[in-house]
Amino acid sequence: MAVLRMPMKLCRFKSSSTCHHIRIGLTTDDVTVLDLTAIGVKSLTALLEGEQPSAILSALMTLPMPRHSLAEVTLLAPIEQQEIWAAGVTYLRSKKARMDESEFSASAYDRVYEAERPEIFFKSLPEKVVATGGEVGIRKDAKWNVPEPELALVCNSRGQVVGLAIGNDMSSRDIEGENLLYLPQAKTYLKSCAIGPFIAIGVEETEARGWTIGVEILRAGQSVFRGETSVGQIKRSFDSLAEFLFRCQNFPHGAVLLTGTGVVPPDNFTLAAGDRVRIRISGVGTLENPVAVV
Repeated sequence: MAVLRMPMKLCRFKSSSTCHHIRIGLTTDDVTVLDLTAIGVKSLTALLEGEQPSAILSALMTLPMPRHSLAEVTLLAPIEQQEIWAAGVTYLRSKKARMDESEFSASAYDRVYEAERPEIFFKSLPEKVVATGGEVGIRKDAKWNVPEPELALVCNSRGQVVGLAIGNDMSSRDIEGENLLYLPQAKTYLKSCAIGPFIAIGVEETEARGWTIGVEILRAGQSVFRGETSVGQIKRSFDSLAEFLFRCQNFPHGAVLLTGTGVVPPDNFTLAAGDRVRIRISGVGTLENPVAVV
């Protein structure tokens, strides 16, 4: 029987035992967090910019350092200065959903799914990213709001994919469906992007494509939607998506690219204030957020 390998996973956290200062952490068991800041690691970005982050982390793990129970720390978004971008229509299911919602521009989604060049759009500044446990937002001027569970590619400044995380690309489908030019308003607004809880390091794309992406929406403690897909259903390769993002662009601190969604709630479903969105990617963990109107 094959033994499942637990990837090394980076995080940012605070705890009462560290005077609530921001710390860089590492877990390999989802139970204990190693405090890398205690041995001199001050920046998540510096680790990601290294030539071989997984080798660096393997060496650091041999050093003595404080350990914290994961249950007793507050996880922050694993983002420092990285901009967040997103790719769309990378799953066939996403293409169909976008075409169904768009009365006047359905053919654009059909064409971009088949094209060499992907759809890529800006999603969030790093300081606006929501961590696991924080509120994600639904627009008060929208009537059809959904979460979009997505694998997030964490890239260094050289355009290399060095880690994988979970992203929630919150979307106002009625606004986007009304007119394709309204995409920025449908996608980029207060609390529209959540990322976390960890960055999985040293995972090859072939391994990640065996992971599942699941989402569950809870309302008053009851499940009102549940769906699942596979990372393997993403049409484009990770390196290809990253290469298009970095074309004619400069990201001195790296960037994060959401890779599209393959799990879409039915057309008669919309999020409501007080809901909880729980997204799980098998090789990363669980990103969970309550919903609020913004």
